[in-house]
Amino acid sequence: MRDLSQWLADYGESHQNPINQKIHKVAVPGIFLSVVGLIWSIPPIALYGIILNWVWVVAVPVLIFYFKLSLSVFLMMLGFILACISLIWSIELMQAPVFLVSLVLFAVLWMLQFIGHKIEGKKPSFLDDVMFLLIGPVWVFRKR
Repeated sequence: MRDLSQWLADYGESHQNPINQKIHKVAVPGIFLSVVGLIWSIPPIALYGIILNWVWVVAVPVLIFYFKLSLSVFLMMLGFILACISLIWSIELMQAPVFLVSLVLFAVLWMLQFIGHKIEGKKPSFLDDVMFLLIGPVWVFRKR
């Protein structure tokens, strides 16, 4: 497995253009949030009498991946994941359509991402390795 610095360097290769970087600073966290919302929208499962939302099932292996990169990345992304879950839960409590909001956000932000990569002149990193979808938020949060 690549180490954190290698992941970030490889991701950064296709994110050199300042406009693409600015698009990513908005779109990557927003897409992550929208994915949390889409997963949240999957009907929960009952496991040994406990109602479990799928977002928690997905979060565990994702957080294990981040932990293997570094403790600081794990803590940063744990905080972000919890913030995303809190925001999605708040949207649900306001009786807004979480699935629809998440789907629209997902579609619009991905269009922005592809515009950014068109400007960059390079394909998105995840086309080479899907794990870059998890590296994107780390890169955005660590980029100054």
